Amino acid sequence: MQTFRVLIILCVASLVGLAQTVYAQTVAETPPIVDAERYELGSGDKVRVIVYGEDDLSGEFELDGSGIVALPLIGPVNIGGRDLAVAEQLISAKLADGYLVNPRVSIEVLNYRPFYILGEVKKPGSYPYVNSMTVLNAIALASGFTYRANEKKIVITRRVDGVEKKITVEDTTLVLPGDIIRVPERFF
Repeated sequence: MQTFRVLIILCVASLVGLAQTVYAQTVAETPPIVDAERYELGSGDKVRVIVYGEDDLSGEFELDGSGIVALPLIGPVNIGGRDLAVAEQLISAKLADGYLVNPRVSIEVLNYRPFYILGEVKKPGSYPYVNSMTVLNAIALASGFTYRANEKKIVITRRVDGVEKKITVEDTTLVLPGDIIRVPERFF
């Protein structure tokens, strides 16, 4: 009888170890959800602008509420709503207009803007974006549902190609930077 218990404990322990290994490999192989090439910059994003060969013009900057970033030498540049490639071209063009000959600019996102969760959760508000976050993870960050939450009708307001769209989602739907998650109240 004791040998049987030990055998069961060893089997369970090996299954848990196998599950942890598979999970670790899946997480390691999962690519980032935010496509850096197509990601549209927006208010609250923190970026690193690198002007090659010009360390004084390079640095870390945050987009203000209008999507504008204030850069040395050329001043405010509106890069909000543009993807990285277009933003790089815009800054290069401004630098080439009387300041530098053939400037080469690179932009990388350091911190994505937060997402927001509203409605019937215990702690509504803004939260920092984390790659591969699902709606259920976001609700857990907000300390879970209230007793009046309608868990089946969660809606995300998301900007797609410059237009805000409302999407009814499931627990496993991925959250993106800038998303507004609304958990409605149930009637009963």
